[in-house]
Amino acid sequence: MNIRKMSLIALFIALSVIGAAIKIPAIIGSIALDVFPAILAGAFFGAVPGAIVGGFGHMVSALIGGMPLGPLHFIVAISMALLIYIFAKLFQHGKRTLAYIVFVLGNTFIAPLPFIFILDIAFYIALVPSLFVGSLLNVLIAWLMIPRLVTVFQGAYQRGEAKG
Repeated sequence: MNIRKMSLIALFIALSVIGAAIKIPAIIGSIALDVFPAILAGAFFGAVPGAIVGGFGHMVSALIGGMPLGPLHFIVAISMALLIYIFAKLFQHGKRTLAYIVFVLGNTFIAPLPFIFILDIAFYIALVPSLFVGSLLNVLIAWLMIPRLVTVFQGAYQRGEAKG
């Protein structure tokens, strides 16, 4: 991986940090705007860079929020990375609407499934509405920004070498 790629990934992780600092109160904890930079990175640069931004972005958001789930945030970061990876693969194959829907449903209902076994079903049920609102909000922001930024990032990250 070259310096330009690492710089672009770091830029989107920094955007996740900024988004993580913007908290909206929710039923459990708060909703952060830390995911939309990962969605943008997945759309512009591909599945692996998007997944890296998604995983690191969640960990930074959790650190800013005081790590309320402790080491369980590693499970969330892995699930976030996987969801962004799937989103980017669908997006790259022209299934953009499906990519957004899969991300929202996956982040709302599938990603928190391990917490049924680790904590209990009540935690899962209480978490789902907040995750739905947060996922939807992050996806809407990304959906609005992608068409406006595509010309900025077009060709910035192709075939392993960024144009410069």
